[in-house]
Amino acid sequence: MSCSIIKLAKKLIAIPSISPLDLGCQNIISDRLFKIGFNIVSIKDKDTNNLWAYKGDGVTLSFAGHTDVVDPGNIKNWNIAQPFQPVIKNGYLFGRGSVDMKGSIAAMVVAIENFIYKKPNYTGRLSLMITSDEESDADFGTISIVKYLKLINEHINYCIVGEPTSNNIIGDVIKVGRRGSLYAKLLIYGVSGHIAYPETVENPIHNSLFFLHQIVDMHWSLGNKYFLPTSMQIFNIFSNTKSSNTVPGTITIECNFRFGTDISVLEIKKKFEKLLLHFNIKYSISWYLSAEPFLTHSTYLIQLLKKSIHKFNLTDIIVSTSGGTSDGRFIKEIADELIELGPVNRTIHKANECVKVKDLQLLSLIYEDLMHIILK
Repeated sequence: MSCSIIKLAKKLIAIPSISPLDLGCQNIISDRLFKIGFNIVSIKDKDTNNLWAYKGDGVTLSFAGHTDVVDPGNIKNWNIAQPFQPVIKNGYLFGRGSVDMKGSIAAMVVAIENFIYKKPNYTGRLSLMITSDEESDADFGTISIVKYLKLINEHINYCIVGEPTSNNIIGDVIKVGRRGSLYAKLLIYGVSGHIAYPETVENPIHNSLFFLHQIVDMHWSLGNKYFLPTSMQIFNIFSNTKSSNTVPGTITIECNFRFGTDISVLEIKKKFEKLLLHFNIKYSISWYLSAEPFLTHSTYLIQLLKKSIHKFNLTDIIVSTSGGTSDGRFIKEIADELIELGPVNRTIHKANECVKVKDLQLLSLIYEDLMHIILK
């Protein structure tokens, strides 16, 4: 295979498109797709750039991804001069976004170009949806593309999201769903006062210790065939006092639940608030649901993708719903079947993010092969 994948990946990585900015990445993609006959629709929403590109009619195979990246952090922690100056070292492409997920996008675009060159008169429709708001709030990204497609009564039969799903080698893990994500911001009330007079105060930190121990040890759900047991992680605890001799009047506890289809949001809330009442805690709470769990039930696309992976990479394939949330949760509303397949995820969001050059080439071959199977 030529190095067109790596050339495109490097061109995209060189653009510092920290979420939710795109800064011209999608123009590069659109220009290439327009040259091979794609219809291009730009969907701008607030500061977010979104792209819907399509060619053909009928059974639709769509690829999805994002051009935004997370902040590179402290540049001193990188082994290359600049995170947005991509470099190839020892067969690896280094740079922010090389894995998550400009590398995948390059593999998709070149796979599409190669497929259309080999089969210009294919049957069906090939499409691509790209956003610049996946790594931040996701309020104006893929969700806006889906709203637009619903408005014009569009439907997708099969969708491949290029998120980095592989653990060790390309294709060893494919994602057929994702867990839901629920946030709680809990405010526990006490009575503030001088730290030397404990009889005059009601310490909300002390009063919450048994409750905290209980929610950490609690089995929220056992999981099922498709999803791991529900997990809860506390990620922030802070009080409203800045004085070393004052008991705080309130403390704030923030936590997150990752859950599957074996428990509902309402059940999680009820269990959580039942414990608060059990320990006689004075509180107020706000909840934020950032994602519902989703699952691809049909096995047809799974089998097709396994066949394509095995054609180029004889590896054991794990079908999983693990990991964080993805934009698949939005696309699933208009897609019959959706699977995520992308590069090895070992360095995502880290300093020295990198991907094997051969892995991107292999990934592009798998994407292209799937097009040949579905768009006959």
